This record gives sequence, C-alpha cells and structure tokens, in this order.
Amino acid sequence: MEELLPRLAFDPRQLPSPSPLWLEIGFGAGEHLAWQAVQNPGVTLVGCEVYRNGIAACLGRVEHDRLTNVRIWPADARDLIERMPDASVDRAFLLFPDPWPKKRHAERRFVGPANLDSLARILKPGAELRFATDDPEYLQWTLDRLPVHPAFRWRGTGPADWRQRPADWPPTRYEQKAIAEGRKPAYLCFRRV
Repeated sequence: MEELLPRLAFDPRQLPSPSPLWLEIGFGAGEHLAWQAVQNPGVTLVGCEVYRNGIAACLGRVEHDRLTNVRIWPADARDLIERMPDASVDRAFLLFPDPWPKKRHAERRFVGPANLDSLARILKPGAELRFATDDPEYLQWTLDRLPVHPAFRWRGTGPADWRQRPADWPPTRYEQKAIAEGRKPAYLCFRRV
C-alpha cells in the first residue's frame, strides 16, 4: 500500500487528456472500479474511498490485473469534487452508498442539494450518473431529490430500467449481500442536462 497508493494518487489539476474520466464515489473494495478499468482501457477511472481496508483491497485488484488506468483518491470524495474543474467527468458512480438510516443522520447522505450541485458542476453535458441502493428509504430519498434537480434527467422509462442492473454494470459484494438477505436493489441512471 505504501508503494502503490502514491503512484495511483490523483491530482485534479492534472486531468488525463484526451481520455474520458469516470469517477466512482465510495468504491468499497474496488470490484466495480477494477472491472470497469479492465473493460474500458481507454478510460481513466478515479475512485474515492476513505476506508483503508477497501483501499488495500482495491490496490490488490489493480496490481493483480496490472491496471494502468486507475487513480485513487484516499479521502472524502467531496474534497476531490471541490478541486475538480467544471465539466471534467464523463460518468460518475454512486453505488450502494451508506444509507444513514437513522433519521438524525439522514442529512449525511451523499444525495443532497450541495453534493448534487457539485456533481452537476463537474459532469460534462450528457454525462451519466449511475446510482444504486438496496435501501428503500434511501431510494425514495434519492427519487425525491435527483429527478427534480434541474441538472439531471432520469433515464428510466419502465420498471426494467431500475430493477435490472445494466450489462455493463458488474455486481458488487454489497449488492450480492443485499440480494442474499432478500433486499431488492434499484439501479438508477441519470443524464447531465
């Protein structure tokens, strides 16, 4: 970790050019991030995570698969987003974030006015924001906020659009755990207007 992490550090002032840039907020153990990096070698994937065990697991995947298109921000994603230039991200992922289920903690949820405004600022016009949760309250919270935000349009047109994970969206261990415990994930895709 001491050797590989500094090599994968992401400097938001030095964006890769001309390759597309995708951002994953809270990558867990990095399963999704690494899969996307393997499937999309021409894309630079930046992953944000605060938990050291998750970062270590992701670094193991990067090393095992010899990935050269992954960058890591080992701190709060909001700090990175603040430093990023306008319209610099082609796709963002927020997959199974902490639902902060207690009412007194709900305001800590990532999906909120300030963070949505920040995401809107860094996403290019036409960029995609992908969101997934298995928590019904967080799903409703998100549906009450994201579709009404002026910068985002929900791409869903029918139940299959949010009940089935798209083929280019691999399962995560959080998703598999939710399904094993009988919870039904929802998969939402939004387009930056």
